[in-house]
Amino acid sequence: MAAARRKLLQSRQVGSLLFMLCVSVGSAATIRYSVAEEMESGSFVANVAKDLGLEIGKLAARGARLVSEGNKLHFRLHRKTGDLFVKEKLDRESLCGKADPCVLHFEIVLVEPLQSFRVEVRVFDINDNAPIFLNKEPLLKIPESTPLGSRFPLQSAQDLDVGLNGLQNYTLSRNAYFHLHTRFRSHGPKYAELVLDKPLDREDQPEVNLTITAVDGGSPPKSGIAHIRVEVLDVNDHVPQFSRLVYRAQVPENSANGSLVATVSATDLDEGSNKEITYSLAQNPEAVLQTFQVDSHTGEVRLRGPLDFEAIETYDIDIQATDGGGLSAHSKVLVEVVDVNDNPPEVTVSSVSSPLPEDSPLQTVVALFSIRDRDVRVGGKITCFLREDLPFAVKPTFRNSYSLVTDRGLDREEVSGYNITIVAMDTGPPSLFTETVIEVLIADINDNPPVFQEDSYILTVRENNSPAIFIGKVHAEDLDLGENAQVTYTLLPPQSGDLSVFAYISINSDNGKLYALRTMDYEAIQNFQFVVKATDGGFLSLSSQVTVRVVVLDDNDNRPMILYPLQNGTLPCNDLVPRSADAGFLVTKVVAVDGDSGQNSWLSYHLLKATDPGLFSVQQQNGEIRTLRQISERDPMIQKLIILVQDHGQPALSTTASLNILLVNGFSEPYLQFRDPSKNPTRVNTSTKYLVISLAVLSFLFLLSVTVIFGIHIYQKVKYREKFTVQEHFYDDCNFPNNLVQRGANGSLSQPCPYEMCSATGTSNSEFRFLKRFMPNFPFPHGTGETKTEAGSRLPPDSNRNRSQGSEDHGQVPDNSM
Repeated sequence: MAAARRKLLQSRQVGSLLFMLCVSVGSAATIRYSVAEEMESGSFVANVAKDLGLEIGKLAARGARLVSEGNKLHFRLHRKTGDLFVKEKLDRESLCGKADPCVLHFEIVLVEPLQSFRVEVRVFDINDNAPIFLNKEPLLKIPESTPLGSRFPLQSAQDLDVGLNGLQNYTLSRNAYFHLHTRFRSHGPKYAELVLDKPLDREDQPEVNLTITAVDGGSPPKSGIAHIRVEVLDVNDHVPQFSRLVYRAQVPENSANGSLVATVSATDLDEGSNKEITYSLAQNPEAVLQTFQVDSHTGEVRLRGPLDFEAIETYDIDIQATDGGGLSAHSKVLVEVVDVNDNPPEVTVSSVSSPLPEDSPLQTVVALFSIRDRDVRVGGKITCFLREDLPFAVKPTFRNSYSLVTDRGLDREEVSGYNITIVAMDTGPPSLFTETVIEVLIADINDNPPVFQEDSYILTVRENNSPAIFIGKVHAEDLDLGENAQVTYTLLPPQSGDLSVFAYISINSDNGKLYALRTMDYEAIQNFQFVVKATDGGFLSLSSQVTVRVVVLDDNDNRPMILYPLQNGTLPCNDLVPRSADAGFLVTKVVAVDGDSGQNSWLSYHLLKATDPGLFSVQQQNGEIRTLRQISERDPMIQKLIILVQDHGQPALSTTASLNILLVNGFSEPYLQFRDPSKNPTRVNTSTKYLVISLAVLSFLFLLSVTVIFGIHIYQKVKYREKFTVQEHFYDDCNFPNNLVQRGANGSLSQPCPYEMCSATGTSNSEFRFLKRFMPNFPFPHGTGETKTEAGSRLPPDSNRNRSQGSEDHGQVPDNSM
């Protein structure tokens, strides 16, 4: 029944403490609560949201969390309701020991924006520990001659509770020899002394048994007992006497084990073994016994364990001197621990914002941390700074709390992350410091447009290419990361709005590779240009542009075309040469052109076949046909020549021209019967008649040919104008033809190439001169090195050179007027 009653009283005491929880918010944004120890896990402490003035649900929305200064959290926070609960059962004695008050510190950290609140929870003591004696059966040896009133200190009882719940009093069982006197130490628990009331008589009673009870002040009180055995010794007249009643010493807390603390000295007036004194640590707390030791012969008190000013500042050591007869005396050694700066500052990081956007404004909070120095008295002022020159700064928020903020602009392309070393240093002496590294990654934003590797691109493609052939690529680099660095390529339409470029060029949007969609013809288009746009994949995309110029390379795909003599396959072309012509006489000139350019248009002329190969020669460079020797009467009148015209392409292409040369003495000679006039004079008039008739027929055929050629000229001119109207418009607008000129199966242009024939005037021989090719007026892009002829056509420089050579004087032909 008594145990149940005590348990009921204890429950009421805990309940009363719960109802007396107090909450206070200091001026330094510190929230204070108080709880009783031994509260069960899950016990309600307070509503934090209400005390912070936040709405329900704000803590969850702002990611509230608890950050402890130590390594362990004793409370948990319900984010939705804002309630603070005990995480596990609290034991004040294991948390704080004998320290009173017992205060637990932690922080409540909120994000968006980053904010922290300091919380202090005081743990009140309850009477959950009874006083105990370390030595349950102490032994006292007291001589029978001990005078009345002598005092004998007893072992102190240990009570882990504090305040009223701690050790309050001692009681002694009833006896005839001693009563109990309770005394106080300046630092430490109360202790009791036995006071002798009645002289001892060893012969009457050699041993006295006593029971001492230590009682605390709890409700209900708790107690602990020890059984004292007093052994009565034979007479020893003198007890040891110390030189001082109290010895004082100051010892730095960083003193090594074995360091001398103090030396005690006692003397005894007895003789013999009763004079021999032994020193020992009498009834002392366990902390003293673990920290100090005394030499039993010399009385030197030395360190046995480490000192820590932050844990215990002073020690009260009871030294006992015992002589050989068993008499003892007691003295005290008061040891004051001197604080030294042996603890570096401690840095506790409560929150870090990482990764951090590179466009974060100045003074953006990156991290929150606090600094504590256990050497309060000697550590001095704490300074906090960054080890390196970084775009960050340390900014104090409130007492011993700091925030790490941005101090300069950030650029992920230059530095993608920082290892920020925070140095916390006290003033000593000696000065101690702590380094803490905070890793902050920089998040990328789309602040860099794609940049092409070149200012402009020049690509080449050979004509007659296969469709969809790869001709080159453009490449742009973006310094950003991830999607912000993914580049997409597109073709931009011309400013004129003509979309013809899309019929010629295609681009791979992923890698920038360019493809020719159609077969190119150098004779139709030599070069063109377009604009490529590179766009990144950022939310607000950035872009850049570059101009790409495509140059079409010529291929030897056009055979030389004979301008003179005409090779129409119907009427043979005849040239008249007088038999009186000397060697080197210019008979005629073969004129040819090549639609290609450069080396592919360089032409050479060769005599492929002749009736008399030794009679005529062809100039390789200009196609002039000259006599090699004097014409004789034995030479046949009709000389048939086949001229080979070949270009210099790889492989070379060629064309042949057929030419008939008539050897005559006079204009009418081709129509004569080739007989001796002196032998048949009557045939001369007949031959003349036939010659006149032949000349008349030739004149008619000539006029008919001129008429037919002129008609063909007019027809083809109209046809070419209609066919190239769209093409001329495309050249004028955006330098692109609407279609490429198709190549014939034999490698020459499929369209006919008419030429204009002019008759030379002012000469008695009526020479025929083939001056120019009749071609439609096609505009070509500038810078191709071509020359415009009188009729408006364009030829490469070499072709123009050949044609200028073709305008030289030809060999004379007999006038048909004769």
